Amino acid sequence: MIRAALFQSVRCASRSVVRTQLPASRAIAPCLSVSSTLYTRAPRHSGIRCYSAPAGLSKTEVEGRIMDLLKNFDKVKDASKLSSTSHFTSDLGLDSLDTVEVVMAIEEEFSIEIPDKEADSILSIDKAVNYILGQPDAH
Repeated sequence: MIRAALFQSVRCASRSVVRTQLPASRAIAPCLSVSSTLYTRAPRHSGIRCYSAPAGLSKTEVEGRIMDLLKNFDKVKDASKLSSTSHFTSDLGLDSLDTVEVVMAIEEEFSIEIPDKEADSILSIDKAVNYILGQPDAH
């Protein structure tokens, strides 16, 4: 399939010719009977996408966004206990309903939907970070 797309783009590029008019200052010689029209190739457009930057989020960015989210969460009593390995229940003092609210806030922050089965296993910051890093459409 890729090979067919490459051949098609090469064929299209070789067929398309653009006529451009030479400016009078670049005329070859007035005594020669040469047309002032120059034939050039059209710019080639490839049917293949090339990405210049790696896609996805970095671990430090995801971790920072989740930490900021938890710092602003009103149920977290002591923000000094926040670390990359903080457990929602034992370290931050959140109950099960608060944990569900945190997971929903994470969904909203990264524009993804976390299935209930996997949301039940996200009980700490590092598990949330690892889950987000595993999602290619998170941004």
